[in-house]
Amino acid sequence: MATETHSAAADAAPGMPQLDFSTWGNQIFWLVLALIATYLILSRVALPRIGAVLAERQGTITNDIAAAEDLKAKAVDAEEAYNKALVDARAEAQRIVAETKAEIQADLDTAIAKADGEIAAKAAESQKAIEEIRAGAMDSVKVVAKDTAKEIIAAMGGKADAKTVTAAVTARMKG
Repeated sequence: MATETHSAAADAAPGMPQLDFSTWGNQIFWLVLALIATYLILSRVALPRIGAVLAERQGTITNDIAAAEDLKAKAVDAEEAYNKALVDARAEAQRIVAETKAEIQADLDTAIAKADGEIAAKAAESQKAIEEIRAGAMDSVKVVAKDTAKEIIAAMGGKADAKTVTAAVTARMKG
């Protein structure tokens, strides 16, 4: 019996309602009404909001690009200023090094001149002392030579006077 009810209901139904040509007018009306309602909702509510978000996003992107270009220009300027400061600092360092070298050289030249003066003075003093010693030594040699000559002459049995011995020693010492 259940099979009879089922088969009777299946025979009475025309199939899918979308394919039933008798309801197409109704379906087309509601379809057009739904499309118009969807269009009005989208055009009045959703699309203006989406457009505002897109415009805001475009404005943000444009502002960010402009800010990035400004920062890039500032970075280039800062790099140029840094390079200029670096060149100036190197030049200043070279100038300071040159001045310091010149000061050290001047101090060194002064010290060398002072040392040379002291050495020359001491050399002159030493030369004077050597001359005095040499003169004293020559006098001592003359005295010793005279005494020795007198003693040798006396030992040989001769007699020599002091004047002759002095003349002989002086002649011999002159060369």
